[in-house]
Amino acid sequence: MALQITVTASPERVDAAAQIWAETTAARDGDEDVAPLELARPLIRAVLDSSPRSVLLVADDGGLTIGFAAVEPCGPGSEEQVIAEVRYVGVSPRVWGEGVGRRLMAAVPDVLAEAGYEQAVLMVYTDNTRAVRLYEGLGWRVQGVPAPHPRSGKLEQLYVLDVVR
Repeated sequence: MALQITVTASPERVDAAAQIWAETTAARDGDEDVAPLELARPLIRAVLDSSPRSVLLVADDGGLTIGFAAVEPCGPGSEEQVIAEVRYVGVSPRVWGEGVGRRLMAAVPDVLAEAGYEQAVLMVYTDNTRAVRLYEGLGWRVQGVPAPHPRSGKLEQLYVLDVVR
């Protein structure tokens, strides 16, 4: 695999990220129905449109996007914030277990530090053991106690990572 991690917001990469998000969440949740691009695209687009400091990292293999992370400034006055929130992360289920997620998320701290962030946060469902292992293995720390997701009711855990090195 000739994996390349880049920062981009081109429309075709946004669509690829949205498609991966739809496929990933369906696979994670055991749902046979994959959301159409028209429903997934606005989720990724909203993160990127929320601030000029938002970032889309993509993992490409030979020009094919197989993973992504969509990140935006966190909190009120987000243009001045030094905390970034990793809102969406996805790896195509076709390449699960091949290290794409690890390489993608390992690139996040350097990209965010270069963009002026000092810390990153993300939320993950507590029953998403693959993601929990990945984040903890990369140094993300649990903060607080799990809380129900506002829409699904599933328990989510906040994780924090210092990105200034």
